[in-house]
Amino acid sequence: MTTTVYALVDSPCGPLTLVARDGALAGLYMTDHRHRPPLESFGARVEPDGLPALAEVSEQLSAYFAGGLTRFDLPLAAVGTPFQRRVWSALNDIPYGETVSYGRLAASLGQPGASRAVGLANGKNPISIIVPCHRVVGANGSLTGYGGGLERKRWLLGLEGGLCRPTLI
Repeated sequence: MTTTVYALVDSPCGPLTLVARDGALAGLYMTDHRHRPPLESFGARVEPDGLPALAEVSEQLSAYFAGGLTRFDLPLAAVGTPFQRRVWSALNDIPYGETVSYGRLAASLGQPGASRAVGLANGKNPISIIVPCHRVVGANGSLTGYGGGLERKRWLLGLEGGLCRPTLI
């Protein structure tokens, strides 16, 4: 039987909902997150320190927002199609503080003509910030859609580029 629970944590980019499934992180959603499943699908609410997996997520997020962590090391349990999972895996290869275009990401997957499909998969990433979908930009470097909103995307990229102070949005 699958056990799914969630916790709410504060962050400099607003409240975050962390969803754990069988001890691994299955979701990280921001307020008004596009493609956010209904709250009742997240199971019971727990305190972040009440479950080791969520406590570790919370600690690593705090270190990231403080500028002391550039790569997360957490068990993940994102649910998606095989193509979506390939895209989400490739997102983890984008270095901290850098960006790539949808086209370049598609080419890295061996599918140079699939930039729109990559964009759709990127937008459905259920584990924002930790699986860094905010590091994907338009072909001309413009900030394009982001599930948590363009203001948060700009803020996250600024944080990683040393341009933002960790204060609440």
